Amino acid sequence: MGTDADAIEFGTDGWRATLDVFTKPRVRMVGQAVATYLEDGPVAVGYDARDSSRGFAEELARTLAGNGIEVLLSDRDCPTPVVGWTVRDRDLAGALMVTASHNPPNYNGVKFIPGEGAPALPDVTDQLVELLAEPDPVPESEYGAVTETDLVEPYLEHALEFVDTDLTGLTVAYDAMHGSGRDVTGDLLERAGADVIELRCELDPEFGGTSPEPEADRLHDLIQEVTEGEADLGIANDGDADRISVVTPEEGFLDPSLQYAVLYEYLLENGSGPAVRTVSTSSIIDKVAREHGEEVVETAVGFKWVAQAMKDHDALMGGEESGGFGITSHLRNKDGVLIALLAAAAEAEQPIDDRIGAIHDEHGHVFQDRISVACPDERKESVLEELDGALPEEVAGATVADVNTVDGFKITFEDDNWLLVRPSGTEPKLRVYAEADSPERVEELLDAGRDLVEPLV
Repeated sequence: MGTDADAIEFGTDGWRATLDVFTKPRVRMVGQAVATYLEDGPVAVGYDARDSSRGFAEELARTLAGNGIEVLLSDRDCPTPVVGWTVRDRDLAGALMVTASHNPPNYNGVKFIPGEGAPALPDVTDQLVELLAEPDPVPESEYGAVTETDLVEPYLEHALEFVDTDLTGLTVAYDAMHGSGRDVTGDLLERAGADVIELRCELDPEFGGTSPEPEADRLHDLIQEVTEGEADLGIANDGDADRISVVTPEEGFLDPSLQYAVLYEYLLENGSGPAVRTVSTSSIIDKVAREHGEEVVETAVGFKWVAQAMKDHDALMGGEESGGFGITSHLRNKDGVLIALLAAAAEAEQPIDDRIGAIHDEHGHVFQDRISVACPDERKESVLEELDGALPEEVAGATVADVNTVDGFKITFEDDNWLLVRPSGTEPKLRVYAEADSPERVEELLDAGRDLVEPLV
């Protein structure tokens, strides 16, 4: 296939690379692979707020059209979940989304979204890699049409109907981080009746000189607006608005697992069904589920696995510890826009701080942290195999109750505390996670995890 194709690697969520590698010729190869894989359309093409994204989207649209496929091209940069929902709503063959999500401005990427609107599984992305090729157009008379269209408005109308809430009297501070949630998430909240204070809602392809990742250390103004200002609630999206962070007056930046617990319990007021979470997401979800007679399904890290389990187990909701959440009946994919409206609806009914207080009263507090242990990529699999044979019956003075190997090696203790060792997908490291009922116990478990792993590396 040559060096152009060799540089294209589909990871957890499509292909991302710096702009010296992410080039138009290679993007066209991805478009050709999708055209060959799908054979027919229509196909939606969306793009985020980066300077280069519209141009790459046009290259994809031309490549697909050159294969005789009808293309719906977004008329503006838009959130990834808008494109995913469009695929499902309009019964399209699939979609391509040009985005590097939360990565810095010198990156770009492309995601393939199959017909159900859920993330592509490895059996699909592996086929796409095999099909990478230079464009092979049909005769010009057989080209598909490229129609530029508004994907956002139908999505907003659906979201308002799906959540159906009145936010009159609620003040929400919304931080778009200059990403594609701009004029979408804030507009949705306003249409539902909220007063919205906008932060970083101007178009800036450089994202203000930082990465559009909604972590606490990048959300100072939003946190201040809620904890010291007029806002009842704070919401931020990442660059392509598939993830969400929430800020409350008392908690400040809300741990994503607590976000999940609150949203799941809110949905259970009028619904039912299991929750799906990754192995590294807090067991507080399990405690909420048990209280309501529901089950929890645990998956490997990566929302593609969450989305598949949401389907397999007819789940109410799925989520992960990085702030990606989806509702099965809406879209089996991360959606930071609709979830923002859902969080505001929960706040309007009862303050999220009060909801968290009730969860703590019922289930106690949980704490989580992680460390990294250097490990060459070629040793990762062997270390995990050796760990399987080296596991004692007790770790850090606690009896091992269960071992899960769905993603690395997760040890759960009789008190519901746990320790997880899994390989990093991006660095020559093993990640060691721990969760416990006190920060001190978390540190003890992390130390024990390091002592288990380091001699095997």
